[in-house]
Amino acid sequence: MKRYRILVTIAVAIFVAGASLTIGAQESKQSAKQAKLAKQAKITMGQAQETALTRAPGKVESSELEREHGKLVYSFDIRNASGTITEVQVSAITGKVVRIEHESKEQEEAEKKKEKH
Repeated sequence: MKRYRILVTIAVAIFVAGASLTIGAQESKQSAKQAKLAKQAKITMGQAQETALTRAPGKVESSELEREHGKLVYSFDIRNASGTITEVQVSAITGKVVRIEHESKEQEEAEKKKEKH
């Protein structure tokens, strides 16, 4: 019985270590991608965030630098006073707002489910 517990403990430790390495590798790959994109940007995330907040006041819940529809943009999810999310995209090259999208509570929930998968 004691031998069984030891084997189970070792198996669990190996599984956890493997999962941690996989997550670490994914985060490292994502960081490298972000660094590569940041080198191409002409404005900083801070500058882009200021611009986004002038168009959609609220609290920034998430931000990222990404290439969308062939354009390098900073994307911000901003929660407004009524509790809904406005996504604002700011060009990382020109600093101008290129897209604003208001998300309903249903759209927000659907996006959260999609991100989990």
